[in-house]
Amino acid sequence: MEDSMKQIGERLKGLRDVLDIQPEEIAELCGISVSQYEKMEKGESELSVANLQKISKRYGISLDVLMFGEEPHMRNYFLTRKGQGLQVERRKAYNYESLASGFRGRKADPFIVTVEPKGDDVPKELNSHNGQEFNMVIDGTMELNIGNKVLILNEGDSIYFDATLPHGMRALNNKSVKFLAIIF
Repeated sequence: MEDSMKQIGERLKGLRDVLDIQPEEIAELCGISVSQYEKMEKGESELSVANLQKISKRYGISLDVLMFGEEPHMRNYFLTRKGQGLQVERRKAYNYESLASGFRGRKADPFIVTVEPKGDDVPKELNSHNGQEFNMVIDGTMELNIGNKVLILNEGDSIYFDATLPHGMRALNNKSVKFLAIIF
């Protein structure tokens, strides 16, 4: 996990250097403090996929380049075999497997997300980003907060929502949850 965070941080620093962007600009875009952003750039703290997506859209760089260090090349189709998508562990409890990392110019970012249980007393981190999001539970049970609403999703349940609303999830029943997340 630390290696992933460090590599993402190095790519963010490289982007800033190439485009001559000050840390304050990216921190403001992400709605975080400059010191928090600088920790992320050093790989000492995580940066949410939502914020990576904001950065990728603002500066015209592929989300894949920020997350995985690879530029997508396929234009007609991109096949991802079961369990073979590029993966990044954003933090100890979250693992993202990209399902379309090699498709250039895609309009959505599909992931298989695995969230490990952290305990009911640990607060969920809420994120928001432009666009919309679709989640479908593949295995386990997930508590999803959207704005002031708390929803329980079981295997087979799905939800489509406005991603500008603060949202966050956690695994329930002391068991990991796996779900398909598509960010539009």
